[in-house]
Amino acid sequence: MADILELSQVTKSYRSAGKSLTVLDEISFTVREGETFSLVGSSGSGKTTLLGLCAGLDQPSGGSIYLNGVRLDQLTEDDRAQVRNQFVGFIFQNFQLLPTLTALENVMVPLELMGKRKVKYQALALLEKVGLEERAHHYPVQLSGGEQQRVAIARAFSNAPKILFADEPTGNLDEETSARVEKLLFDLNAEAGTTLVMVTHDLELAAKTHRTLRLKGGRIAEELTNTPLPVA
Repeated sequence: MADILELSQVTKSYRSAGKSLTVLDEISFTVREGETFSLVGSSGSGKTTLLGLCAGLDQPSGGSIYLNGVRLDQLTEDDRAQVRNQFVGFIFQNFQLLPTLTALENVMVPLELMGKRKVKYQALALLEKVGLEERAHHYPVQLSGGEQQRVAIARAFSNAPKILFADEPTGNLDEETSARVEKLLFDLNAEAGTTLVMVTHDLELAAKTHRTLRLKGGRIAEELTNTPLPVA
C-alpha cells in the first residue's frame, strides 16, 4: 500500500517580539493509504500545528510535505485549497457548523462547492448513516454537541476524501457521547477506506489507531504501533 502522507525534516518557526520561536523541529514520518494514525502530546507540543501543516492549512518553514503525491510546501494558498477540496475532509473539536444552515444544508455545502448534482439526496444519505435523518432540518443550536459532531462527520465524508484530518474530535463531548462518535468515525472510515490522521489528548482513543506519534517540545518523542497495519 502506498504512502498518502510523507513529511521530511519539517520545521515550523514564528517570529515573536523580535525572536524566533520553533514550534516544530525536523519532523519526519509517513502515513499509508487506509491507515489510522494519531498525534498525541501535551499542550504546546505542536500537534495541532503539525496537523494543519499536513492538511495544507499552513506552510512549513522548512522541509517537505507530500499529500497524495502532491508537494504542498511549494504550492500557493489557492493551489493548496484546491488539493484540500479534492482529497481532504476535516473534523474539528468545536464542530464548525454554519449556524444559519440546517444540518442538511451544512452537509450539502461541500457537495455544492464541488459542483455535484442531486446533492440533497446525497446529503440525506450521509445524515442517515450517522443516524440523524430525522434531525436534517434542525439548526446547529437545536442539536446536542454529539449530534453536531455527527453532522460534522457526515459533512467530512461528503466529498469522499482520501484522507481525513480530525482535531480532538471528541474533546467537547461527554464519555458516553464520545464512545458513540468514536465508533461512528472508525466505522465510516473503514467503510470508505479513508486514511485518518487524528490529534487527540485521549490516549485510549489514540490506542485504537494503527500507529501513534507522540510529540514533546516540537519533536518526535516516541512512535508506537498499536494494531496491525492494513494488509497491502
